[in-house]
Amino acid sequence: MKEKEKRVEEILSRGIIQNILPSAEEFKKRLLSDEPMRFYIGADPTSNALHLSHAKNFMLLEEFRQLGHKVFVLFGDLTACIGDPSDRNSARSRLTREQARKNVEDWVRQIRPIINFDDPVNPAEVVLNSTWFDKMSVTELIDLLSNSTVQRMLERDMFQRRLEESRPIHLHEFIYPMFQGFDSVALDVDVEICGLDQTFNALTGRTLVRRFKNKEKFVVCVNLMENPVTGELMSKSNGTGVFLNTDAQTMFGQIMALPDEMIELILINNTRVPLEQIKALDIQNNPRDAKLFAASEVVRIFHGQAAADSAKQTFLDTFSGKGFPEDAPVVETERQEKVLSILHRCKADVSNSDLRRLVRQGAVSLNGVKVEDENATLTIENESHLKIGKRGFFLLKVRV
Repeated sequence: MKEKEKRVEEILSRGIIQNILPSAEEFKKRLLSDEPMRFYIGADPTSNALHLSHAKNFMLLEEFRQLGHKVFVLFGDLTACIGDPSDRNSARSRLTREQARKNVEDWVRQIRPIINFDDPVNPAEVVLNSTWFDKMSVTELIDLLSNSTVQRMLERDMFQRRLEESRPIHLHEFIYPMFQGFDSVALDVDVEICGLDQTFNALTGRTLVRRFKNKEKFVVCVNLMENPVTGELMSKSNGTGVFLNTDAQTMFGQIMALPDEMIELILINNTRVPLEQIKALDIQNNPRDAKLFAASEVVRIFHGQAAADSAKQTFLDTFSGKGFPEDAPVVETERQEKVLSILHRCKADVSNSDLRRLVRQGAVSLNGVKVEDENATLTIENESHLKIGKRGFFLLKVRV
C-alpha cells in the first residue's frame, strides 16, 4: 500500500493537475482504495496533428491506467462536426465526418508511444461519440437539453463577449456543452480529465451524470502549458508548437527552438524525470544544457533512445560551430515578429513574393526547424540561427 500511496502522491503533486472538483481529498481517497474507476479524456479531432500540451493529458491518463483504472480515449467525431465554441469570438469551421475519422486515425498513431492500447489485461480503449449520438432520438435529445437553461449557457465568457460585440451565437454552438457533457453519461465514467478551458463543459457533464446515473463525477483539470512569460499557448501558427506527427530530428529541433522559460514546463509535463532532478539542472543558469536534456528525453519517449541520440548529435554538429558559420551576419529582431518581416531584414533585396515562395518550398528554417507558414509570427530567442536557402545563414539577436 505504501508504494501505491507514493505513486498517487507523485501524480497529484507533479504540477500537471491544477484543480479537482468537487474535492481533491475525496479523489485521492478513491485512488487509494481498491475500487477501480472509469476515466476518460475527450478530444475533438479538428486537425491532423497533436502537440505536447495534448500529449501530457494522455500521459496522465496512462498513469491512472497503470494504477488499475479503466481508461477511455474518446474522440468526438460527432462533436467535431459541431465545433466547440470555447474561447472563440466566431463559430468554428465544421468538419465532415470523413475528415474527423481520418484525423482520429492520425491521432491514435501519434499517442501510441505514450498510452497502452495493447495491454492484455487492462488496455486503454478508443471510443467515438457518434456511437451513441447517431442512435439518439429527437425525444431523447429534448430530454437531454431539458437539463440546462439558456441562462446557464450564457454564463460562458465567449458568449458574453459575442453578445457585447453583436456577434452571432449559432444554435449548434449553444448546445455543444450538452453534447460533450453527455459523453460522460454514455461512458458511465467516474472521472473526466480536461484542460482548464474545458471546465464548463466538464461540469455540464457532471450535472448530467448526476441526473442520468445518480452518481458524482470527478473533474480533473490540467494546465494548458502556456508560456509563463508571454501567456502563449502551443500553436503552429505562432511558431511555438512541438508536434507529435514529426520525425525525431524535427521534434528535437522544435524543442530546442522553444523559449528558455518553457524548459521546466516541458520537463514537468512531458517527461517523468523526478522533480528533484529537474531542480538540480539549474535551468536559469544552464538553459542550453537543460534544453538539450529535455529534447533528448521527449524524443526518446516518442521515437526511442537511438533516435534521440542521433537527433541530439545531428543538432550539436549543426549548431555548435561545425555546421553554422561563425561569421554569419547578425540581424536584430523583435522577440516576436512576422516571418516575412524577419526575412526582409536579412534579405532586403529579395521580393516579397520570392520570400513567400522560399517559405512554401521549405527553404527557411529557424534553429533547424522548417518554417512552414509564410504568415507565422516567430518567437525569437537571443542568438537564434536562421537559414534561408542553401547558403543564407543569419544569427538573430533580440533587440534590447
